[in-house]
Amino acid sequence: MPDPSLSTAGDEAFMRAALEQAQCAWNQGEVPVGAVVVKDGVVIARGYNQPIGKHDPTAHAEIVALRAAAEALGNYRLPGCELYVTLEPCVMCSGAMMHARLARIVYGAPDPKTGACGSVVNLFEQEQLNHHAQTVGGVLADDCAGLLKSFFAARRAESARAAAARKAAVE
Repeated sequence: MPDPSLSTAGDEAFMRAALEQAQCAWNQGEVPVGAVVVKDGVVIARGYNQPIGKHDPTAHAEIVALRAAAEALGNYRLPGCELYVTLEPCVMCSGAMMHARLARIVYGAPDPKTGACGSVVNLFEQEQLNHHAQTVGGVLADDCAGLLKSFFAARRAESARAAAARKAAVE
């Protein structure tokens, strides 16, 4: 399981940068998840959810950030890098992080439905797999979860308004 005691002093600042990316996703109508990749204490790449706008099921915040980091470093391997993401990564994203050889993954809110860093499964603890990054969960968890909850509450409210308008138009 991710160990919150492994959190460092800079984790909150980097998670706030990931939260800024999550807000970018929200502004584009995407589920608000954001990520940043950090090397030597510097943000080298950013990403936010874009699967709807890009018509790409792999355009999760983590994947977008990993692609940008690989481009920035000129290498598909990202040793010594850390990825900060507002929501616990899924299996796809965790697999990509493993292949990138990230040193550390730090996430905000747990994902009890698809989380692959401890909530449903922990890929990084599978002995058979060849890379084991350190995982830290719960950094600014309330802020990260609150953004997601607010987004879905707004979506439900908009859906209810649209349904009411349709009903009124029929009557």
